[in-house]
Amino acid sequence: MNAAAPPIFMFVGHSGSGKTAVVEKLLTELTARGLRPATIKHAHHKVTLDKEGKDSWRYKKAGAVMSMLVTSNELQIVADAVDRREPAQLAERFLGEADLVLVEGFSLIPGDKIEILRRECGKPPRCPVEAGLIALVTDMDEVYPQLPHFALDDIAGLASFLLDRMPR
Repeated sequence: MNAAAPPIFMFVGHSGSGKTAVVEKLLTELTARGLRPATIKHAHHKVTLDKEGKDSWRYKKAGAVMSMLVTSNELQIVADAVDRREPAQLAERFLGEADLVLVEGFSLIPGDKIEILRRECGKPPRCPVEAGLIALVTDMDEVYPQLPHFALDDIAGLASFLLDRMPR
């Protein structure tokens, strides 16, 4: 199923809607089906990815375009993303091994979006259909009835929907 740029599905919704929980459960389901999913998460706040004075920070400061830290069972990449910040650009650059990429956030970027919408949040949908919305994970059947709806706990159904949309 692997390709140079894996298919990307963006999970959008208001803060507290459950985006991370849905993506986390979906990762478990997709992995159980033999896939290798990757994730990209957008943070609205500043996050320190590397600490001043540490080796990878020093390498970047000295001019490296990318620095990789490798341990016995993990790796971390620190790279400039000034001109390539959109999910498709990031997936092509860094996630070629993945079968698909689940993205949290980036609601304003073009692409296939699944919105997590809970009645208890008391907010309208974040994305219109025209913005690439392809499905909802929701307990609100009345919202965008023309789109596929998945119950908040129907992770298997959502996984099958995503797999059906992937190139063969």
